[in-house]
This record gives sequence, C-alpha cells and structure tokens, in this order.
Amino acid sequence: MSDPNEVLFQITRKHLNSGLRGYPVGTCWTSKVDPNEGVSYVGHPIAELAYLDPEAVVFLLHNKRIPGDAELTAFKADLAARATVDPRVLELLAQLPKDGHPMEWLCAGLLYLGMTGRSGDYAEDALNLVARSPELVAAIFRLRGGWGDPIPSRPELGLIENFVHMLGMPGADPARLVQLMRTFYVLHMDHGGGNLSTFTGKAVASGLADMYTAMAAAMGGLSGPRHGRANQDCLNFVRKVGSAEPADIERFLRDALANKELIFGFGHAVLRAEDPRATIQYALGEKICPDDPLFRTAAAMRGVAVEVLSENPKISNPYPNVDAVSGTLLNATGFTESDYYTVLFGLSRVVGISAQIVDERLKMRDGKGIPIYRCSFKAENQQR
Repeated sequence: MSDPNEVLFQITRKHLNSGLRGYPVGTCWTSKVDPNEGVSYVGHPIAELAYLDPEAVVFLLHNKRIPGDAELTAFKADLAARATVDPRVLELLAQLPKDGHPMEWLCAGLLYLGMTGRSGDYAEDALNLVARSPELVAAIFRLRGGWGDPIPSRPELGLIENFVHMLGMPGADPARLVQLMRTFYVLHMDHGGGNLSTFTGKAVASGLADMYTAMAAAMGGLSGPRHGRANQDCLNFVRKVGSAEPADIERFLRDALANKELIFGFGHAVLRAEDPRATIQYALGEKICPDDPLFRTAAAMRGVAVEVLSENPKISNPYPNVDAVSGTLLNATGFTESDYYTVLFGLSRVVGISAQIVDERLKMRDGKGIPIYRCSFKAENQQR
C-alpha cells in the first residue's frame, strides 16, 4: 500500500491560475490516460473494448470487471427495464426554442429526467440515466431538427440499436449507423477523472446534488468549444481543406500555420502518440465509408499533418486525437448537422461520469465518500 503521506506534487506560485494542470486532486477507478498507450478502462486498453457490446463496457465501468455471458444478458434486461422516460419530459422538450443549441437542450432534458424520475440513490440513478439517455437524445434530434414526433422506444433492441431506431434518421442506413454508433459510444464513454466535464460533474455531486443535476452541470462543461465541441470544429476544418491530395493538404496546413490558425484534430494535452481511439476510427471508416470524400481528406491528413507539425520542436504531440476523424464518420453516415455532435459525445460520456460520481459518493474513503470540493485561492491586491 502506498504511503498516505507521500508527497505527490510541490505547489509553487507558477502553478497558480494554470487551470489545475498537473494537480493531483483524487483517484479515478474507471479509466486511465497513458501518454503513449492512450486510454484504458479499468486496465483494459480501449482497442480491446471497442467492438464489445456497449452494455458490457457500461458494466465494466460501473462494476470494474467485464461481465460473463449470463451476467451480460441479465444486465441488458435490467437496463431495458429501466428505460422508461416520463412522457412529460418529451412534452417539455417540445416547448424548447429551436434556436437553442442542442447541448442546451440536453442540459435541460437531463434536469427534466431528474424532476420526473430521480430516486435519490446515486447508483440507481446512474443506471437509470444510462438507460434513459438514448431516448432523450433521440427526441432532441427529432424535435429540434423537425424530423417529426419522437418514435416509441424499444429497449429490448439494445442501447444503441434502440437509439438508432428512435432516431429514425432520414436517408440513413440503419445497419451502418448502428455499426458506427456502437463503437463511437464505447470510445467516448470515459477519459480519466480530470477532464472538465467529468471533474465538474463530480464537484457538483460533492455538494450532494443529485445525479441528474450533477450530469447537467457536467454537460455544461462539455458544451464548450475547447472541450466537447472539438469534433464539430474538426469536421468543419476538414471541409475547409477540401482536397484529399497530399500536396493540397500540405499547402493548406502551411498557410494556416503561417496565419497562426489552429490545426484541429491533432495534438493532445496528455498523449504523446496517435490516440488509439483515432486509430480505431480510421480503420472503421475504411470499412463503412471508404469512398466518402471528406473521409478520404481526413485519412490523407493523418500522415501529412503529422509531417508538417513535426517540423516545429515546440509541438510535443503532432498526432491525431479522437476528434480528428469522428465528425467525418458521423457526417458520412447521415449526421450532417455538426451542431449535434457534442450531444452524441455527451450520450457516451454519461456512462463514465455517472460511474465516477458513484465511486466518489458511495465507495471512496471506505464508503464515506469524498468531502465537498473546496479548493483554496491566494488573495492578492492587483494594481490596475
């Protein structure tokens, strides 16, 4: 057992006002982000989990082990039994202004789910939220997008299969959409304990706010362009590149760098190698949309951007991250409105954030739970 008095970090003045970068403030039992190996869930590399049943990975994050066949069957049935959304939630969603961002709709919808269905038990509400979120998100797409009324849920189909059924996306190939969304859902479930949305959700829950309120706060954190909207920005960036020819891509990237513009989809605060979630998605794209023009551009950028960015010694990670190609794949399978991409990200991240909240509220410190977050600030007079 490690020494409880072990010094993990020496805080100096230069660390203040740095966005808490590098500060150890707690432990995370669900996932880890290794600079070279990427993300793993409960010790399992993401590449080993990407094509499992999504429900098996939900079970893993919440129970810290992969279920056996009988356990998985029972768990799927349990989630299906929980997937009952109060009709008032859909009625309230229908009243929201259409010019509100889809993430604002998601935050509102999570609060509606809490007002109409909270149990007050973090563990129960966590699984209820995982089970009910697909119907909420599908309804957001249909109501805000003008696709028609919500489609009745069929939870016995499975989490993702039912989600695609409830979307009823015009012009989409349901089989291809299921194939993409099963993997997308798993890849985005969790990413350590210190990212903004996860930390925000846990911090709000530390004040004993209920699971739904904490999750709405977490999704508020996810909604910003420096966090969850990155996949949306990446797709728009690929659209601007507009060519799959390496020479054209190199010219575009060099011009962008000369103009001090951001190169979206490359680099990461922790990783120092290609994000394995990106590797998985590039391979998936070659299976489900190999001839899509935007995917071909994104695939070509994979090599060219690394070469160009590697020329700058100040860039510690020139490699693709998870967002480099995810938006392109979503676009190719029918999700052409990128404003909704962060909602899909949030649908997945509900799993990991809820699991981490349960750990912090019910399991850590021998079941006492962690205390309310209360960081310190140094007071200084500032000459103006």
